Amino acid sequence: MNSDGQMHHNNVKGFLYALLGAALVSTNYVTAKYGLKGFNPETFSLVWTAAASVYTFIIVLATGHIKRLIIPAHAVRTIMLLGLATGVGMILAWSGLALLDPAFASFIWRFAPVLTIMLSAVYLGERLQLRELIPVAVMVIGGGLSTFGRWHIVGTGVILTLLAACAVSVQMLIAKMKVGEIHPNVLVFYRVSIAAVCICMWNLMTGRAHFEVHTSFWAMTLLGALLGPSISFLFTFRSFKYWGLSRSSIVLTAQPLIVLPMAYLAFGRIPSGTQLIGGFIIMIGALWLVWIHRAQIIHLH
Repeated sequence: MNSDGQMHHNNVKGFLYALLGAALVSTNYVTAKYGLKGFNPETFSLVWTAAASVYTFIIVLATGHIKRLIIPAHAVRTIMLLGLATGVGMILAWSGLALLDPAFASFIWRFAPVLTIMLSAVYLGERLQLRELIPVAVMVIGGGLSTFGRWHIVGTGVILTLLAACAVSVQMLIAKMKVGEIHPNVLVFYRVSIAAVCICMWNLMTGRAHFEVHTSFWAMTLLGALLGPSISFLFTFRSFKYWGLSRSSIVLTAQPLIVLPMAYLAFGRIPSGTQLIGGFIIMIGALWLVWIHRAQIIHLH
């Protein structure tokens, strides 16, 4: 296969892996929101990451990558940072989701791909164009409109979600930097395992752990931990082997279109009024970014 053909092949694989990862991680907004009706955010984060650790270890074992768990010494500090950022991001994200409508939260999370694109421009040398700042501004306007007159109700949830988005952007940057030398399956395992240890320590210090909830909350949380932090990130991190970080992040912009019907089917409601209008303005800004990068996505070379 010539170089152009190989590039096309890699870009197609990168796109498909990113798309599968985005579709599966979208289930988080339903499974986690349901689980949070029983667990408090700290306990939920612990159960979520601990279960994901077990799932990803089984996947590493089943795929024959157990020896790859021994990572280079120079990468240990970076992988520890990946796990710490994941732990912090989990607690912030679930604390925010507990306060917000799941579909509205998915709109706010559209800022995560933007932050990731900006980080990739700064640290990985991926191009960030001046014209990309206009859709970012549109997204900020949409965010402002969606919280207008309701900040006292949703403000805390929005701030927690945006902080969680920053933590996720750091995770994606680290994963992109290390996926060339550490297998994606191993990266996902360390991501959730180190996070689980950090969250466990936080629960011990705060005394917030509370596991006596109905079986249905356990079942939905364990299912969500398999689909979200386990399988979805196996696809997302694998996409980084074939695609630029900013490209993979752009695929996530369409996530609310998946979350809206899922949230409606699960909970029988969706955002309304300025919340919905502002959310779609955020989507317009995010899709504007996709349009700017259309040559990379549509032509895939």
